[in-house]
Amino acid sequence: MAEVLQIEQIPVLKDNYVYLVREPIEGMVGVVDPAVVEPVLERARTLGWRITHILNTHHHGDHVGGNLEIKQATGCTIVGPRADRARIPGIDIEVGDGENYRFGAAEAEVFDVPGHTRGHIAYWFAKADALFCGDTMFALGCGRLFEGTPQQMWTSLGKLRRLPDATRIYCAHEYTQSNARFALTVEPNNPELVARSHRIDDRRAQGLPTVPSLLGEEKQTNPFLRADQPRLAANVGLDAGDPVAVFAEVRRRKDVF
Repeated sequence: MAEVLQIEQIPVLKDNYVYLVREPIEGMVGVVDPAVVEPVLERARTLGWRITHILNTHHHGDHVGGNLEIKQATGCTIVGPRADRARIPGIDIEVGDGENYRFGAAEAEVFDVPGHTRGHIAYWFAKADALFCGDTMFALGCGRLFEGTPQQMWTSLGKLRRLPDATRIYCAHEYTQSNARFALTVEPNNPELVARSHRIDDRRAQGLPTVPSLLGEEKQTNPFLRADQPRLAANVGLDAGDPVAVFAEVRRRKDVF
């Protein structure tokens, strides 16, 4: 049986990842958050894949910058968040929380995950164990709260945290090494985090990506998913009974790290 999805990771700009996602049964090819144009079109040409879709998670320029030019070049359909349709260039199809979007023979469940921006969404392809979450969750991190509140982001991360441990996190940036250094300041005695940090340093020393990561590992080591853990809360001088306050303090510390 064919793979549910074939995923190509394209590093662009300083630390962005764009993803080409192919559904092999019907041949649909989506671009997740095209920051730029030429590297995406070039990779698709090399693979012999014809781009049919763009899947946007949010409106920031390093996620939608290639929308219009790729659409002009390929005639693709642009899918994006209903809650932020006015800021998604060229949007054709709007999706929102709890909806399923058919992508050829595959299907993505859509989550509204505001916090980084007010209209952010994530796409979960359950049968492929693949989550495209933009800038909501990073490997060992989460996005800055440009347009949302700590409560919103904690709720959004909670939706993603409930997914299966085998889910691969296809986030949009290679921030992991810096995120690990920060995470160790708030959970220095977390043995899984310490071990993961060493593995990350090894991979980066070899020029290898740290993305995708596994959600099960994020649950053990990502401080932004662990604001309800007593040990982490105590490390920042707060009570785990108020995870939003703990999350807000961890986010505040990361913002000035």
